[in-house]
Amino acid sequence: MDVFHVTDLNGNKLTDESVISYIEQSLETTHPDRNHGLNGLTALELTGTDRVGLLSEVFAVLADLQCNVVDAKVWTHNGRIASLIYVKDCNSGSPIEDSQKIDRIEARLRNVLKGDNDIRSAKTSVSLAVTHTERRLHQMMFADRDYERKPILQHRADLPMVTVQNWVERGYSVVNVQCKDRIKLLFDVVCTLTDMQYVVFHATINTAGDKAYLEFYIRHTDGTPISSEPERQRVIQCLQAAVERRASEGVRLELCASDRQGLLADVTRTFRENGLNVTRAEISTIRDMAINVFYVTDAIGNRADPKIIESVRQKIGLGNLKVKELPLIYHQKAEREEQTVGVGGAVLLSLGSLVRRNLYNLGLIKSYS
Repeated sequence: MDVFHVTDLNGNKLTDESVISYIEQSLETTHPDRNHGLNGLTALELTGTDRVGLLSEVFAVLADLQCNVVDAKVWTHNGRIASLIYVKDCNSGSPIEDSQKIDRIEARLRNVLKGDNDIRSAKTSVSLAVTHTERRLHQMMFADRDYERKPILQHRADLPMVTVQNWVERGYSVVNVQCKDRIKLLFDVVCTLTDMQYVVFHATINTAGDKAYLEFYIRHTDGTPISSEPERQRVIQCLQAAVERRASEGVRLELCASDRQGLLADVTRTFRENGLNVTRAEISTIRDMAINVFYVTDAIGNRADPKIIESVRQKIGLGNLKVKELPLIYHQKAEREEQTVGVGGAVLLSLGSLVRRNLYNLGLIKSYS
């Protein structure tokens, strides 16, 4: 039996009955259709070397080819970019099925992704199949081996800490992840373990303030634990990458405006012209409104100058583009818990580490190093 204690974005108790009902229905369904709104669209998959202004070039090409972007997600990590973009024909409103037009789209996007120095690794593909967008982005970046690459832009210092040890007598590999807590962290880690052909048999997840502590007991699909030092290092690298890909770097900008052809090309061009780099993006369309979220930094990955942000807002429209703070996950709640729970809470949160230390001291868990 699996038990989950969940809250809303701000760490408060769930009270919205519609949300609770949706969770119950999703858990009762083997394959819930979360992407039903993307049916009837053409999916574009892009991977390549990230650079300032790349996204504006991609959206400019799509606008020129009469492709209307309905939904998209863009991730960047270690100098690489992966994007899954859902489009339809601007004129007919139908999915793009003409083979010649698909060939033109692929060719022009591939040229944009290649730039001057990414001739081999830039990839594009077109499909009418609907998949779980975020799961697919993990698979795309994993296939691109982003976890082996060195970051081009400057990155933050609070990197996730991942350890992997074997509990020989029980035949498990024990994986521990400690990092900053955020939305969908568990999803990202479990998806990566699954795509690497590991099965999670037991897990404990705890949070304290803005920190998350995850412990997994895993085996290969054939029932064996991790068997070599190179494999152990690969698991560490891949899980660190899984945590970092969705980590929200930069200022969060929310665009809410009437949708029109070329809107994304215009907005992202304005970002580029003002030296802003998009590190992550979530594009959606609700009826005739574009609801978009961008995370931006300066050209070398530092926090963007507030004056530049304000200048960009004035050019795009102060009422359309707003600066939003990230949700305050658990901050206030953690402070209240520390006052009321005290030592008991600390013991609960450190129990997994305490057990692990004891098992290690007893020789039940052995390290490769």
